[in-house]
Amino acid sequence: MSVKPEHYDVIRKPLITEKSTMASENNAVVFEVAIDANKPQIKEAVETLFGVKVKAVNTSITKGKTKRFRGIKGTRKDVKKAYVTLEDGNAIDVSTGL
Repeated sequence: MSVKPEHYDVIRKPLITEKSTMASENNAVVFEVAIDANKPQIKEAVETLFGVKVKAVNTSITKGKTKRFRGIKGTRKDVKKAYVTLEDGNAIDVSTGL
């Protein structure tokens, strides 16, 4: 498969948290993805950009919090996360950058 510009729109950035580090022990990687991206699009984008085989994709949407800044109420944006489980023998090193 060839790399399409849409693949870079689907996957925003890798997320490095305690939970994602624990998931990496089970051969999974966590990405922030576009809010309107679906699981087949995410799978295709990860496989073409990183050259790995994807076993499963789980997604979750975190609702944006309401915050105050200088007395003005604002809302953080909603974020969609994709937990991408890779086939055995495949790996993505997100700590070095893309």
